[in-house]
Formats: sequence, structure tokens, C-alpha cells
Amino acid sequence: MKVPKQAQLLRIFIGEDDRADGRPLYEVIVLKAREMEIAGATVSRGAMGYGHSSRLHTAKILRLSEDLPLVIEIIDSEEKIEAFLPVLETIMTSGLITLEKVQVLQYGTNGE
Repeated sequence: MKVPKQAQLLRIFIGEDDRADGRPLYEVIVLKAREMEIAGATVSRGAMGYGHSSRLHTAKILRLSEDLPLVIEIIDSEEKIEAFLPVLETIMTSGLITLEKVQVLQYGTNGE
């Protein structure tokens, strides 16, 4: 896969406990992005955060894994990201989605 130098970054903020069809939402999103041949996706787990409900989610020693925040970052061309957005609408019922233009400096290794 190739990624243009001028690409888009799709950032999705959800909770670790969020589900779609009984499966973890982050997993459904990443697998769908891969199925649509989007260049790359990464899921990061946050140590602490809150969203529209203002309920604090944190990973403390006495309360491990209290619906921790997850951030999914997906990068590809504007066209591929735009095609993925309607798919997200069918999968997600809550969360935050942001979009920004990025400049890709390297993708893969020199041999690929």
C-alpha cells in the first residue's frame, strides 16, 4: 500500500468497554479499516480520561481497567478516509471522531 505525502489522520476516541455486535468496538473498527485496505491503524490505551459524561476513567492500582479510554488513529488518503466515515456511522453509537490533514514523511521501510 502507498500513502500520499498529503494524507488525513482520523482519530477516534472511545471507551474500552464499548461494543459492536458483542465484540470490542476498537477491534471491529480496526478490522473494518483493514478490510477496506486503509494504510494503517493503531489503538492506544489511555491511563486516564473523560468525555461528554464527565465521568472520570482511570487505571489505579485498586481499580484496574475501569473502562479506560482508547484512541484509534487511522491514516490514509483523503478519499479512503472519506469512504470510511459512513462505515463508522453504522458501527459507532457514541464517542468522538476528529479529522486532520497530516504530512506523511515515511511509511514502511526503504526496501518496501
